[in-house]
Amino acid sequence: MLLEDLQLVLKVAEFRSITAAATQLDMRTATASAALKRVESALGVELFTRTTRHLRLSSAGEKYIPQCEQALLMLDQAKQNMKDDLDIVDGELRIAFSSDLGRNLAISWLDEFMETYPEVSLKTNITDSNIDFYRDSVDIALRYGSPSDANLYGFKICTVPTLLCATQDYLDIHGTPEHPHELVSHNGLFYQLNDITYDNWTFSHSSTGAEYKIKMNGNRASNDGDLVRRWCLAGKGLAVKSCLDMSADLLSGKVFSIMPEFKPRSTELWLIFPSRQSITPATRLLRDSFKEKSVAILNQLIDKGILDESVLA
Repeated sequence: MLLEDLQLVLKVAEFRSITAAATQLDMRTATASAALKRVESALGVELFTRTTRHLRLSSAGEKYIPQCEQALLMLDQAKQNMKDDLDIVDGELRIAFSSDLGRNLAISWLDEFMETYPEVSLKTNITDSNIDFYRDSVDIALRYGSPSDANLYGFKICTVPTLLCATQDYLDIHGTPEHPHELVSHNGLFYQLNDITYDNWTFSHSSTGAEYKIKMNGNRASNDGDLVRRWCLAGKGLAVKSCLDMSADLLSGKVFSIMPEFKPRSTELWLIFPSRQSITPATRLLRDSFKEKSVAILNQLIDKGILDESVLA
């Protein structure tokens, strides 16, 4: 039996659908159906019970599928161990990015990485929605915030301060706020996820530690962080954004960090994996590259006086 046929069978078992499995593996439904028939013919049993509307595991399938899955995992691990020993850097990187970070920074980092390691190929998923590693067919996610699921694995890339940003044109028209209490008269630009608008902004004073929670007013919200950045660049209002997302605009003077003594909550950048098996020589090198690139940007922001050196601690 071909390994590719067995991998198809596992996908059919996962999705309970030949069509869905074929879509996930980027093949025609007829090709997937033929592969399933080859496996069942070689085994001499039907692994699935088919009706006009449903597909479910047969009793033979319930016994065979878990053992097949374990066998393929062992083969994959053996292959990976060999590559680790030989320091082979190849394979497909299926990686998810948030919209702003992905489009404006990480894609160029990956282009450089792939020039160094030409045997690596790439598939990207750019979205600000929560990632499901299995549903979305990704192996790695570069995300703000540490993994919330104990079953996931991750490497911290760096600490990422968030900043309150605005253009000079906006400030000239509406004034420059000097205290969080003054923000209620300004227009906020909001990130929105799953119908939740993040319009409650929290700031802490850098010296006293006093905390201020402000319910903002605003006329724009989006589930795309890059669009929020673009609105800010167009002078439509104030935005609380990651310093990495806004780094090019901050360094060029297109936007400014305002009320710097009142700091929004920082976040962290993590490279997240669904399992240890997903951590390969290529992804370890990618982790190191992302760290290097991120720290370089943070140092530029420190040199410009936009951040202080404590961010690197």
